Amino acid sequence: MGTLVRTTVITLFLYLLFPIVFSTSIDRLVRIGLKKRKFDRNDLLTARVDSKEGEALRGSLGKYHLHGNLQDSKDIDIVALKNYLDAQYFGEIGIGTPPQNFTVIFDTGSSNLWVPSSKCYFSIACYFHSTYKSSRSQTYKANGKPADIQYGTGSISGFFSEDYVTVGDLVVKNQEFIEATKEPGLTFLLAKFDGILGLGFREISVGNAVPVWYNMVNQGLVKQPVFSFWLNRNPEDDFGGELVFGGMDPKHFKGEHTYVPVTRKGYWQFDMGDFLIGNETTGFCDSGCSAIADSGTSMLAGPTGIIAQINHAIGASGVVSQECKAVVSEYGDKIIDMLLAKEQPKKICSQIGLCMFDGTQGVSMGIESVVNENAGKASGSLHDSMCSACEMAVVWMQNQLKKNQTAEHVLDYVNQLCDRIPSPMGESSIDCKSLSSMPNLSFTIGGKLFELSPEQYVVKAGEGDAAQCLSGFTALDVPPPSGPLWILGDVFMGQFHTVFDYGNMQVGFAEAA
Repeated sequence: MGTLVRTTVITLFLYLLFPIVFSTSIDRLVRIGLKKRKFDRNDLLTARVDSKEGEALRGSLGKYHLHGNLQDSKDIDIVALKNYLDAQYFGEIGIGTPPQNFTVIFDTGSSNLWVPSSKCYFSIACYFHSTYKSSRSQTYKANGKPADIQYGTGSISGFFSEDYVTVGDLVVKNQEFIEATKEPGLTFLLAKFDGILGLGFREISVGNAVPVWYNMVNQGLVKQPVFSFWLNRNPEDDFGGELVFGGMDPKHFKGEHTYVPVTRKGYWQFDMGDFLIGNETTGFCDSGCSAIADSGTSMLAGPTGIIAQINHAIGASGVVSQECKAVVSEYGDKIIDMLLAKEQPKKICSQIGLCMFDGTQGVSMGIESVVNENAGKASGSLHDSMCSACEMAVVWMQNQLKKNQTAEHVLDYVNQLCDRIPSPMGESSIDCKSLSSMPNLSFTIGGKLFELSPEQYVVKAGEGDAAQCLSGFTALDVPPPSGPLWILGDVFMGQFHTVFDYGNMQVGFAEAA
């Protein structure tokens, strides 16, 4: 384990945005220039250990709930899973008159604006970041409504206020935002940003606050209800790219965009098709998955079953899952027999007693003892992990049987995949010298393949023998009906110029220039 931690403690690149704004009367686009800076992986690991959310980021989705506007109790709060120390987009905004400057994340995966308050007295994090002082603003309006947001690796609480917000040379009037008075833990203490500016939909806005982007549109500050991200992924170039409000710059992309409709307002969520390793299906999304374009996440997060297959194909090493191997050892032959007998794959794990649902409800439920609550919780946790291992094994076995592989080969292959399940903190290390032998990986979006090469999906730091590499993929399991779900972060958006078309409720992707 010590070797794994040492391997994963590497330097990643983080984008620090400095406000280079070019606004012309010709196109009326507001461009926010992006710059890069190095980031110490130790910060991320420390924060994850501090918040005790290494596994929760990928497993315990039900632990966190935002007080937003999503009415469906089955909705999964992706914001609650976010690890902002992975985020790559930072920019400077101003709040108040005259403007008080703050460095914020421009995050398409959340919808609120919050910054530290000068009334934050008991959180150390507030003393290391800029704080908002309402007494110094001529346009401040009191609100006072309480607010609380729980993230995967930290939380903030405070109250709402109202003031002018300056983004580039745009001034948004009477914008509701949260003054954070509590930022517990190390997460926000270590962060390179002061707050977050959400670019998601109002449906997930805490307190039903109108997002900044909505007010930009409603107040007629942008020519078109569209914004777009372009990232410069050249590590040798200090210029990191641009966030453009009011449209898109043709110099940022090649060819035409492929657009897909937003399927669920809240996040910028859309339907995607199969995921391919090389030219072969993984079997998890052949009947469709959902995806979210998220500028507040640096990596690509997807179902553990697919991530394990990716790790196997690219030689990435994670942590051996004993539950996975136990399922294969005890039930492997029986699962194969049931698949060959044409049993419904989604019901197999419940039929053999490892899952407490029939494959139609989509939520694994732990067993809680009425007599002993603590024993029941332990039983439920173990049962959930065995159920998840079984579900992955069924898909893997089904895929191999479709290729007419022998039972012996199928069991051996699945055992190998068990060894490739990502570590609890999601990282998977790679031998940098093996990039040339790794396959391309492809997402199917709008009927078109969006392909990533090994050089594009592997995060590399350093050169020569000192270079260290991590897979750009991490595991995140969201059950139906919200999942299976992919979160397409900066690894993907860096290769494909991304357009967020609010007017037509669609997301577009094209090859980045």
